[in-house]
Amino acid sequence: MKVATIDIGTNSVLLLIAERRDGVLVPLLERATITRLGQNVDATRRLLPEAVERTLSCLASYAEELRAFGVERLEAVGTSAMRDAAGGSEFIQTAERLLGERPRVISGDEEAELTFHGALSGLGLDGAVSVFDVGGGSTEVISGRAGSKPSFTRGKSFDIGSVRLFERHVRSDPPRKHELERARDDIRAALGTVEPPAASSGITLVGVAGTVTTLAAIELGLDDYDPARVHGARLGRSSVAALADQLAALSLAERQALAGLEPKRADVIVVGAAIVREVLDWSGSSELVVSDRGVRWGLAERLT
Repeated sequence: MKVATIDIGTNSVLLLIAERRDGVLVPLLERATITRLGQNVDATRRLLPEAVERTLSCLASYAEELRAFGVERLEAVGTSAMRDAAGGSEFIQTAERLLGERPRVISGDEEAELTFHGALSGLGLDGAVSVFDVGGGSTEVISGRAGSKPSFTRGKSFDIGSVRLFERHVRSDPPRKHELERARDDIRAALGTVEPPAASSGITLVGVAGTVTTLAAIELGLDDYDPARVHGARLGRSSVAALADQLAALSLAERQALAGLEPKRADVIVVGAAIVREVLDWSGSSELVVSDRGVRWGLAERLT
């Protein structure tokens, strides 16, 4: 049975078409399209018509892929931007007509749980883990145990996504020092509301979603994104700090020219990298394991 899942995020829309073979979920097609549905949502609390149009155009393209693959089951979900913004009901109605399935707006808690199970897929980890997902509108941090049957312990969703904080604080190109300091203040204040995982107890930190995978792709110097090389890669704390500093020092045009960096992500990656850096510092971990998977994989595990 072919299944498909769609994760409609603040910055990008992710599609997975997969089937289970010999007990293992195998991807048949993956797509990632930056549509920035959450454009200005932090300030206006509304979905902008142009952002809705971009995202619906993407979903129309995905619907063609679903038909071409003969997908039998589909689940589509919306996350931070759709939780926060007015105007979501009209968007959902049109999306349902395009997809033949009504997208469901999930809570931060459900997003965290789906991220946890999806992120660990295919990594082969065992033991205590802490998974974090840097999205456009929010960041989730989830603790539990990896293994043949991953177990979710607790999760927390913070309103410190890369798009949200970029739009809130950054006005200059490259960003000025005080702009990034204000963004870091927001990140630290949010993370400071919960106890960090105990790094001394051997917890493995796993980073998921576009910001983390982009940092890995830049570090690897990938001209063409290769999920096989990115998934399971490791980024040390010093490497993340160096990447964050490098990105913050470049102009937007210079960032857009970097190997491994999707040009449409080049504006918010500076704040995204700051979030990853602060999560590493907060957790006390010396490195993170990169996951190319997340909510869409967690949903697919449920469907199959």
